[in-house]
Amino acid sequence: MRDNRLRAAQVNHVDNGTMRVQVTSAVGLIPLEDARVRISYTGDPENTLEQISTNADGQSEVLTLAAPPLEYSMEPEQPVQPYAEYTVQVEAEGYRPVSVEGVDVFSGELSLQNVRMEPLEVSEEGKNIVIPANTLFGDFPPKIAEAEIKPVDESGEIVLSRVVIPEYVVVHDGTPGDSTANDYYVRYKDYIKNVASSEIYATWPDSTIRANILAIMSFTLNRVYTEWYRDIQKFWVKLQSWNM
Repeated sequence: MRDNRLRAAQVNHVDNGTMRVQVTSAVGLIPLEDARVRISYTGDPENTLEQISTNADGQSEVLTLAAPPLEYSMEPEQPVQPYAEYTVQVEAEGYRPVSVEGVDVFSGELSLQNVRMEPLEVSEEGKNIVIPANTLFGDFPPKIAEAEIKPVDESGEIVLSRVVIPEYVVVHDGTPGDSTANDYYVRYKDYIKNVASSEIYATWPDSTIRANILAIMSFTLNRVYTEWYRDIQKFWVKLQSWNM
């Protein structure tokens, strides 16, 4: 069903948004000059819309791309997809190619897509990244019900003397009871940025975006400091080993 809505949204592109691609090496985060960037609709990947190269800073020029009408994104219950989805394919000499599908472009907004490329000596296989639909528009399972107040009297509890913004958070890539899912250490700022871009629309008023980001930050810190204290204890031990 999402594919049908995606095609309909691409036909109804009457506004424009913009996109800039930043390409860096995964080793040392060095900007990659002369990387070849190819842009296409995610629903029509064989049809190249733009093909450009990056400058000395590893950046593409700002591209103007078609997007659905602005009003689509101002009403979250709108049945028509409020953003266009593009695929960004990047190639650079000495690096394995990267493809990013589902890059959102909203009317009147600048989309920034970072691409990190791994040297061929690491792997010769290409890397494919698929960005899922925004949670306001995609079809996702309902949130797992949980108690608003949880006990914090088990052994292993950590109580900090002051509020500390962590550099990293542990992200469990699965449901809470799935012990086979991987845990990832993600920079706190990157985590907040990624959650925000997945749950709100860039076209919303500044005050609305700020309120949503503050709510995301509050929820995340609540999880870190009051619920998953065993995991955070393991994290602090690991973090201390990194700093030694």
